Amino acid sequence: MGKTNKDIIVVGFALFAMFFGAGNLIFPPFLGVVSGSSWITGFAGFILADVGLALLAILAAARCNGEVSKVLSRSGKNLAIILGSAIMICLGPLLAIPRTAATTFEMGIAPLFNGFSPVLFSIIFFTITFILTIKPSKVVDIIGQFLTPALLIALGVLIVKGILSPLGEMSSTSLTENLFAEGVKQGYQTMDALGAVALSAVIISSLVNKGYKDEKQKVKLTLKAGVVAAIGLILVYGGLTYLGATVSTMYGKDVVQTRLIVEITASLLGDTGKIILAIIVMLACLTTAIGLTSATAQFFEKITNGKLKYELIVTVVCIFSAIISNFGVSTIIKFSGPILDIIYPATVVLVVMTLFSNRIKNDNAFKGATYIALLVSVLTVANNMGLVNISFINKLPFSSIGFNWIVPVLIGGIIGNLIKFDSIHKKGLQFKNNKIG
Repeated sequence: MGKTNKDIIVVGFALFAMFFGAGNLIFPPFLGVVSGSSWITGFAGFILADVGLALLAILAAARCNGEVSKVLSRSGKNLAIILGSAIMICLGPLLAIPRTAATTFEMGIAPLFNGFSPVLFSIIFFTITFILTIKPSKVVDIIGQFLTPALLIALGVLIVKGILSPLGEMSSTSLTENLFAEGVKQGYQTMDALGAVALSAVIISSLVNKGYKDEKQKVKLTLKAGVVAAIGLILVYGGLTYLGATVSTMYGKDVVQTRLIVEITASLLGDTGKIILAIIVMLACLTTAIGLTSATAQFFEKITNGKLKYELIVTVVCIFSAIISNFGVSTIIKFSGPILDIIYPATVVLVVMTLFSNRIKNDNAFKGATYIALLVSVLTVANNMGLVNISFINKLPFSSIGFNWIVPVLIGGIIGNLIKFDSIHKKGLQFKNNKIG
């Protein structure tokens, strides 16, 4: 195997492991439970919102040299900073990183060590994360060469056993009205599409350290690594969703998601299963915590022009994440939903438009589409939470599959494109010159 192919596999493995964290382990089995024998329908929505969007985000970020701010920049400087910071805070110390530690404790540590202190565990977990993240050039190699193979082996044992010895019959009825939309919702919760934008910076930094300097080559290799990661994710997600479907007659929609995978593993592999699950969870969550901590630190160091140092940000992220993780997985998931529902559409819009940025010359098209995406998302969340009564928001086209923002965004982008940026800019300059004269 040549050096380039080996590097693609190592980087792809690392990307897979950084994606495959807390949410990726607990959401697919739950989706299988609520889907029953129709699990493939829910799985399709999950893959679209997770792997599909993540691949698009990787490509867009790679074209911007892995810089989150560049992906968002054409929406306007202020919005790019606000949205970029919101994305990184969600991926960092507010939601995703604390969830990795909380999931590891609830699924890996608590079942094996009754009475173990969650506070003590969070300190241990984030001390390890700090040690393995403080040198950014080593992050990808540590994950890709050592941690991911162990993770894949452990996951493979669990999934193969579940396929060969199904735990039960699949329910013929689903527990939700629209399985595809439910799959999209669960795919959002993994935060992989957001993570892809941020993690590309870590991946590209690793490729540069491996000697790949040419811009086109970096984009090409990053995309190939993304495909490697995507294949691994699809196989693992499919296996976990299937496992959930095999116990769909035993559990309801109110099942605790972290407990579900624990009980499935124990039923398949007995007491040994608890140890294997602990290994899976620890590796999956630790690799994600390392990748996201590094990405968060690189982002805030970049936008502050080095005023906030990488090492300082890593330290703050680890400490704050340790505190939040003690609220537990269910609480973190509960308050993350509305935040992600607001951030996701605008991010997806900018990712897709970035892929066609050479053909879209007018920045107002980006601004119009992005602001409309944010407006529809805020109104949808407010309506669904009962804060306002705007029933039409859920009657827009594609609302049934969770994409009620698509048509308004297209209209906003078209209107924005009709407002010529150059003419506005020239009028502004003319006004200033007249005033000065």
